[in-house]
Amino acid sequence: MAGAIIENMSTKKLVIVGVILLLFQAFAFMVGGLIAPSPKIAVHYLATKCVDTAKHRQETKWFMPWGPNQCDKIRSFDEATAKKIEANNIVFAVHIPLPNKQMSPWFQFMLVILQFDIAFKVYNQIEDGAMVTIDVGLAYRDDTVSEWTEMAHSFEQRKLSCNFTTAKTFENEGRYYECDLLPFMEVGSVAHKYYLLNIRLPVNERKKVNVGIGEIKDIRLVGIHQNGGFTKVWFAMKTFLTPSILIIMIWYWRRITLMSRPPVLLEKVIFALGISMTFINIPVEWFSVGFNWTWMLLFGDIRQGIFYSMLLSFWIIFCGEHLMDQMERNRFSVYWKQVGPVVFGSFCLFIFDMCERGVQLTNPFYSIWASDVGTELAMAFIIVAGICACLYFLFLCFMVFQVFRNISGKRSSLPAMSKARHLHYEGLIFRFKFLMLVTLTCAAMTVIFFIISQVNEGHWHWGEHTVQVNSAFFTGIYGMWNLYVFAIMFLYAPSHERYGDEQSSGQCITGDAGANSGEDI
Repeated sequence: MAGAIIENMSTKKLVIVGVILLLFQAFAFMVGGLIAPSPKIAVHYLATKCVDTAKHRQETKWFMPWGPNQCDKIRSFDEATAKKIEANNIVFAVHIPLPNKQMSPWFQFMLVILQFDIAFKVYNQIEDGAMVTIDVGLAYRDDTVSEWTEMAHSFEQRKLSCNFTTAKTFENEGRYYECDLLPFMEVGSVAHKYYLLNIRLPVNERKKVNVGIGEIKDIRLVGIHQNGGFTKVWFAMKTFLTPSILIIMIWYWRRITLMSRPPVLLEKVIFALGISMTFINIPVEWFSVGFNWTWMLLFGDIRQGIFYSMLLSFWIIFCGEHLMDQMERNRFSVYWKQVGPVVFGSFCLFIFDMCERGVQLTNPFYSIWASDVGTELAMAFIIVAGICACLYFLFLCFMVFQVFRNISGKRSSLPAMSKARHLHYEGLIFRFKFLMLVTLTCAAMTVIFFIISQVNEGHWHWGEHTVQVNSAFFTGIYGMWNLYVFAIMFLYAPSHERYGDEQSSGQCITGDAGANSGEDI
């Protein structure tokens, strides 16, 4: 029986394959760094204070901050006080996007962050644990003359977290609190050209609604959406990589089925890894350009979760099947202690995602972090997932240590073999160690580039070129895992060659359950 390609391929061919993969990897980083623009764009908005003169609101009225049908505006609350305008009649209006611009389906999603400008007053300070009640409505239209169509409406609460860094004295009245940004809205698709937000802060002293929240001067919003240019590059990458992984996966499984024996566990897991990579590659996002699919963010999270769960499970089983002294092989039930934390941690993160983005499918203003109970629940899910990740890491390190110790121990039996067989298994041991180092390098690069993308300003200047680091992170890491899965399926596909006459009776390092006779190394 012939072993895997990684065992029978000559070192020269293996080096050529490695160089080609490295070139594709460099190209993946270059696509994001030099071709694609920044992944996201942040736009700042200052809400316009409109006056609702209607005494009784029987139907929804939308207030435009500018344009031919703009609302009656006031500049400040002092002006409202002078004109005897009540707080309940003031509407904060924000038009998205800014004048003379349009939103596009290529933006993929729209995330809005809220910040209050609150002035300090000795007799109107922010109370501890103050909650702001917000009456907010979202509308859309696709031209500048149509009527606004309501998209969502909700009453939300956000907890203020503000600090006043100077002494709370009369001399410092008018200075502003430093308030944390608050999650406000997330929409999973940008199917319309224009959006309008109308925000009210209803006051009811008897019910303690919006009492003890300080003197709010302005409302600022930050709108974040994906860069349309980056979206096109991202879609192009997925469209190119999908057939690449699909073809190698079909080729791999075809070679498995041509074997006279049934597939072993490691071969099945590698095939499952290819399926999960194909699932995350399929560019269904193209349909989001033409359809208002608000669930695409949730669907993307689920796809990523399935792939990473499969990848972590593969590493455990890959190491376990290479433990050459392990008697119980080729059975998935052997690995339940190691794979269990992966599945449970992934399930916790899925529940957390459903509690956040699942609810946002019907109410884009919902945030699990807005309440104390929601925050504690979210933190509980994240902490449990973190504990599972730590347990997994310890299991994996222990198994890798066992494999390397096992291989080192078996080196003592190599001198007793024939020269050809000796050199062959020396090569197998080296290649296995090299593959393990490549795996660790891929994992380390993912963590390193993630940290870099969080702490740098987003781009570097390299001569006359501007390198978009964040874009390079997304395209490079995405390309890296595709190349990794491609390499695993290619190198561990059954080889149709034989290495000498002795190999037919030997047990290969891949833990082939079918080769259970002959000399064990």
